[in-house]
Amino acid sequence: MPTDMLSTLTATPLFAVGLTLAAYLLGNLIFKRLRNPSWLPAILIAALLLAAALVAIGLPYSIYQQGASWLTILLGPATVALGMPLYQQLPRIRELWQPLTLCLPIAAALAACYAIGIAWLMGASPTILASLAAKSVTAPIAIGITEQLGGNVALLMGALLMTGVVTIPFVSVVARLLKINDERIIGFALGLNGHAIGTVRAFELSPTAGAFASLGMSLTGIFTALLLPLAWRLIGTVS
Repeated sequence: MPTDMLSTLTATPLFAVGLTLAAYLLGNLIFKRLRNPSWLPAILIAALLLAAALVAIGLPYSIYQQGASWLTILLGPATVALGMPLYQQLPRIRELWQPLTLCLPIAAALAACYAIGIAWLMGASPTILASLAAKSVTAPIAIGITEQLGGNVALLMGALLMTGVVTIPFVSVVARLLKINDERIIGFALGLNGHAIGTVRAFELSPTAGAFASLGMSLTGIFTALLLPLAWRLIGTVS
């Protein structure tokens, strides 16, 4: 695409926003045509289509990100809106508050530690480690955490995408192997480990699974936002 035309199109955020929405709609269409495969969610298809489009038209990611930042503003309200299914399933959530309270800190801590541990063993830099630490937290919270830790937000977004995509088939396989049929447990695991992508998958299973996925995603975000920066500073002080 000619440089002058590209500069004209990217002068306003509308081009980046429109390109993003078009990629999502096309990705969702392809996802349905493929009969909703759990290993290839619509958001991954959309991300691949968007990346291919940016390469094809020669648009640098930094310029695209400036325009698409308007969509990032909507992440906060979208996350807050998940409080509605939580409220609707509140009686069921109260029944399981004890096991949920017990497993949440352990699972949320492991979600951060195993990624950091693997990256550290592979010789990753402190910036990469900081970028991976919040990879299981929903994007609005994860971005703030990563900025506090000194990580790279672009790398974080890639880690968020891969984490959500891998979580869906992994939870399905583990649930099948352990013969877990309780939608509450499956939904909570999807939300806790797969943040928004896992939550979308949980709502496809049932409203109950979606509500517990919302709970897992929300509580993981709160727990990680409160304790991860503190733990990071303590580790940095000791080392």
